[in-house]
Amino acid sequence: MGKITHFVHQSLDGYIEGSNGEFDWPVMDPELSAYSHALTDSADIFLYGRNVWDMMSGFWPRAEEFSTHEHDLAFAPVWRKAPKVVVSSTLGEADWNTRVIKTDVVEELTALKQSGAHLLLFGGSTLAGFLTEHGLIDEYQIFIHPVVLGGGKPVFRTPQQRINLSLVESRTFDSQVVLLRHQLAAQPS
Repeated sequence: MGKITHFVHQSLDGYIEGSNGEFDWPVMDPELSAYSHALTDSADIFLYGRNVWDMMSGFWPRAEEFSTHEHDLAFAPVWRKAPKVVVSSTLGEADWNTRVIKTDVVEELTALKQSGAHLLLFGGSTLAGFLTEHGLIDEYQIFIHPVVLGGGKPVFRTPQQRINLSLVESRTFDSQVVLLRHQLAAQPS
């Protein structure tokens, strides 16, 4: 059985982007960059909601034109080559080895997991909340950056019910970014 891992950067006050949509605050030091590359290398499929897809597909195909950061230059060819899935009811099609799922999201992603695929969900709050609500996320890797944004888009908009998790790892990177890695807790019988 495969799995879905939610991989997200957030501020100390729980936001994944600032009030004006800014995402210029995550710090990718060499240690965090190496961890991030290992995590993406472990995935079979990169998974996105529409908003994160628009951001990623606007940057990674031409990352070398926009950045000289070592992390970006190393990840760009990985991103271009990787199989990707975008969940969107409004996106018609997508380039870069990407499949769009418009309907039957739970069934489609469950089938991918049952095929043994490891899907890595990048950021986002809407799709992450939806998948959490439907019990499809197996692991959360939340990277808390040492910044308070004071508002913006929260890491989860839904679900509206309690979901118990178990902390399986915590780690501090050189840049003072803290990883909190959680898995679903065993449910009482």
